[in-house]
Amino acid sequence: MRVMSDDHAHVQEFFTARAAGWDGKFPDDGPAYAAAVADLRLRAGDRVLDAGCGTGRALSPLRAAVGPTGVVLGADLTPAMLAAAVAAGRDRESALLLADVAALPLRPECLDAVFAAGLIAHLPHPVENLRELARVVRPGGRLALFHPIGRAALAARQGRQITPEDLRAEPNLRPLLCRSGWRMTSYVDEDARFLALAVRED
Repeated sequence: MRVMSDDHAHVQEFFTARAAGWDGKFPDDGPAYAAAVADLRLRAGDRVLDAGCGTGRALSPLRAAVGPTGVVLGADLTPAMLAAAVAAGRDRESALLLADVAALPLRPECLDAVFAAGLIAHLPHPVENLRELARVVRPGGRLALFHPIGRAALAARQGRQITPEDLRAEPNLRPLLCRSGWRMTSYVDEDARFLALAVRED
């Protein structure tokens, strides 16, 4: 049996306390999620994972993008967030997995893409964790690291300053992705959204 680390326990505690009201706190994010999914350029029949899916706000646009022949998986570490996804009916859009994105119960190269909203700030070991996402994606497959608000706007909302060590800063994120088996192809950090796209290297 796997023992939960302190990092995982902290993440679970944080999101368990917020799961029930999560969607209500961010009621206007739907269009931003749909636009980010569109930028991932999924095709009918593709297999995609929403890594750290939370309450599953990306699952409907992901399902629409891959169509009825595609596969949509949502994986999250926090049971309460998955319960909120089920309560919202989003389990009809995908298969939901109670799983740690650092050790996914998926075979290598079984996916065409990974979508990850707000995930990177919660990764305890970013290089290894992003490498695990690369493991389950075929060469040439895609990754979207998304947040419905940019770094500066998010920092202002939280009453903090952006630091040079922020993993989401382009000078930090590009080499981090490279070390993890990804090649960044585009980077947007605006008040209205953050979106970094990458391709799985051969």
